[in-house]
Formats: sequence, C-alpha cells, structure tokens
Amino acid sequence: MTFQRKLAVALACSALSATALVASAQTIRVANQGDALSMDPHSLNESLQLSVTGNVYEPLVGRNKDLSLAPALATAWTQTSPTVWRFELRKGVQFHDGTPFTADDVLFSLARTQVEGSDMKSYTNDFKEVRKINDHAIEIETKSPYPILPDVLTLVYMMSKKWCETNQAATPVDRRKGIENAASFRANGTGPFRVRERQPNVRTVFTRNGNYWGKVESNATEVIYTPIGNDATRVAALLSGEVDVMEPVPVQDIERVNGSARTRAVTGPELRTVFLGMDQKRDELLYSNVKGKNPFKDKRVRQAFYQAIDIEGIRKNVMRGASNPTALMVGPGINGFQADMKRLPYDPEAAKKLLAEAGYPNGFEVSLNCPNDRYVNDARICQSVAANLARINVKINLVAETKGTYFPKVLRRDTSFYMLGWSPATYDSHNALNALMACVDDKGAGQFNLGAYCNPRVDELTKKIQSETDKDRRNAMIREAFEVHAADVGHIPLHQQALAWGVSRKVKLVQLADNFMPFKWMSISQ
Repeated sequence: MTFQRKLAVALACSALSATALVASAQTIRVANQGDALSMDPHSLNESLQLSVTGNVYEPLVGRNKDLSLAPALATAWTQTSPTVWRFELRKGVQFHDGTPFTADDVLFSLARTQVEGSDMKSYTNDFKEVRKINDHAIEIETKSPYPILPDVLTLVYMMSKKWCETNQAATPVDRRKGIENAASFRANGTGPFRVRERQPNVRTVFTRNGNYWGKVESNATEVIYTPIGNDATRVAALLSGEVDVMEPVPVQDIERVNGSARTRAVTGPELRTVFLGMDQKRDELLYSNVKGKNPFKDKRVRQAFYQAIDIEGIRKNVMRGASNPTALMVGPGINGFQADMKRLPYDPEAAKKLLAEAGYPNGFEVSLNCPNDRYVNDARICQSVAANLARINVKINLVAETKGTYFPKVLRRDTSFYMLGWSPATYDSHNALNALMACVDDKGAGQFNLGAYCNPRVDELTKKIQSETDKDRRNAMIREAFEVHAADVGHIPLHQQALAWGVSRKVKLVQLADNFMPFKWMSISQ
C-alpha cells in the first residue's frame, strides 16, 4: 500500500471516529435573539437571564412541567408560624467544584440578594431574619405573614459561599454601572449543566453535570447556546439545520417553519405582559423638549398617550394576531387576573382634548426607550406607538437598542418613557404589584417601577395582599389595587405576547408558559 493510500485510509478512519464521537456526544444547539447578560444569577432579574442560568444554578423550591411547586435544593418546607417558614435542605448535593451544599450557602445566597448590586431584592425584601438550624435546615422569618413565600423563592438561586468568597464575587455587580466580576463570566452551581465556555454575545457552551443529584430527562451531554439577533438569520439557521432550537420565531415565519419537513413551531400563550412606563417622579423629564415641568405627572397626559395607541392595529399588523391586548399588568394564568377589566378605548380625538386640557394643545417631544432583541417584535411595536402618538402631535424620538445596553440604561432610571415586559415569577399578582407598582423604597419594593409611580393606597393593599390567607378577601384586594392603578393610568399595558419556538423535528422538549427553557427536559435523536 502506498504512503498516500495509507494516509487516505488513516484520515478516513479518523473522520469516522470523529463522526462517531460527535454522534455519541448528543449536542443540542440553541439560538436566541439575545444573550444572558451575566452568569451571575443575582445580577439581573430578567427572564432570559434567569432561564439560562437556571440550568446551572438552582433554587430551594423549583417548578414541575405544569409550573406547580417541586422540591429542588429543599426537600420540604413548612410554615411553623404566620411569619416563619422552615426548609429542609437536600443532603448529598455538591456544587460543580465538588464543595458540599449546606445551610451556610443558603444564608449566604439569600443575604447576597439584598446587597448593593443585586437585582433580586424584591424577592427577599420582606425577610426579617434567615437562621441556620443545622447543616441541612434553615428558617426564614418574615416581617409579616407571607403565605406565598415558597412561590417567591423559585427564582432565587443558591450560590457557593466558598466559591464566591474565593473568587472575589461575594457581592453581585451592578449591571447598571457596567461592572463585572468572576461570577459574571464563570459559574459554580448545583444544577444539571455546567458552564464550560463563556463568550458573551458569541456563544456559551454547557456540559452535563455528571454528579447531579436529580433525574435528567435529556440525552444531551452538551448544549451550545448562540445569540442570533437578526430574525432572518435565526430562522435560516433553524431551517438549514445549523441550530436545533431557537426562539422566538417571528410571527410572519411561523407558517414557513411549520412547512419544513425538518422543523416545527411550538406555540402557546405566555405569561409575560408587555407595557409602557413613564417617568412620574422628576420635576423635569430628562429627554423631552418640555422644560421646567414633567408632563407625565399629569394623569390627563398619561391617559392621552394610552388612548392614542391603536392596540388592535398593533395586534393585527405588527403581531399578526399573536398577542392578547390587555387592560392589566398581569395576564391570564396569573392568580388575581381580572378578566372583566377593560382597556380604555382607542380614541385619538379624546386624546388630543386631554393633551389640550393639560396645557399641550400642540403636543410635545419625548424619547421612547425600547429593546430591539428582547420581546416579540419589540422595536416594531415601539415604531407603531410612535406613529400613533404622532397623530396627537406628540413627537417620539425612538431609541431602540440591544438589550445589552438597553437594560442597564433603563434599570438605572435613565429614561423618560420606556417599554418593559414582565412575567410574575410567583404566578401571582402580588409579584407584579410589589415589583412594578409599589412605591419605590431602598429595600426592593418597586424595584422595577422605573417611572416611580406611587399611590399610597396601592402600597397599602400590596402589603395586605402579601399577608392575607383568605382567598376571597385577597382577590378583592388585588382587584381594588388594579382598579386604583388603572384609574391613575400608572402604566400603559399593551398585551401578552404568544410564545413561538422553532424546533428541529429531532428534538423533544417542554415549553413552559413563563418562556423558560430547561435543558434537563430536552433530548435529540440522530
């Protein structure tokens, strides 16, 4: 046999071996329009961030496929008094570096959510004390009765005290200030997947945790996560087989994805509500041609903006029917949703009259901040809002940008008028009331109330709702809080968007209504 022939055979054998290894590796390639901004699970309270890091880190209380509560790092929890909950911790769990998980990590993690730089304060702002009972039991005492505490904890992930302190990451860094630390790029959780490689905005590679304590309904040994911001490029990557799962599928491409023999669109309702917020605190808006006063402090101006927005036009022309216009800051599927509450009518003429009554007969100019890679058709929705408001002589300077720069900007309240989406992590209205509508304090209440809307009655009701155990009384208070907020036009709710994931027909997965994507429930066939 000639040298060339031997070389060819060797290369062929090598190629076959490599192919066999790739086939056995069971890699799943996932694409999204955006990236997680950090690997630190306490640095940003944003669902994509928490979905991605939730494959690496875990909470005390998790969720089943039907979103009911499930034991995670806690095997059981009991309310021993109206203000005290006891959690029994899972034994034999290790962090990815081999360090045992104990009560000390829980105390450290819960304290970490409350320090400067944490974006998770609204989940733990009512904690009075967290006590270690022994290495595998803790108690949480709250300032007032907190019957939904286990639900609140489902997105509060546990970190290793030892790892954080060793790597100078004992506190989360503030994404609003653009600061990073070791936890921003590396991760050490207890979850079913580890971070092997992290290239922000390029790709993140996850590998299976061989020492995972729980059952993993997946044959994936590797998941490659790639952000692809361009809709057409993302769809093309799915159709060509370059990626196996991607989201979101643009509404105009759902039929095309379903028409391919290789792919399908998995659709369903989402719990997220998309809305607009307005700066109601500053005496003068940062980004407006109105000087010496703030138009948004006048309810008539806020109502004019609301009634100038053609939400049915957005549903039909921008969302192509894949949205559900809403009058509330929460949607169907959230406890406390009020199905009979109606939006203010679309009425540009009434809006013009309200502006004139408020002293702006010729309108005014203001900037609108929007992401262009976070929600379904987010930038196009904002373009439609701008066109609608132009009809009442309001000139919108649209600032649409990637969420990597958008979120740090609006979260430091460097905005006058903004878009945001919110999925209550507890599947309960109290979450939205506490995070979005409560008066802002330094403990975490109103942490995402970026326009600083404040009504003492809503605040009073929010605190009572947290403690109330009688379902009928609680729902009556939720309704009143929503009615007060709606009467104030505290925010402008738009719609709940629909989920649309593009999936290879080789892939089996579970689509959750909160748009989280657990890799442990994802498998691929060859």
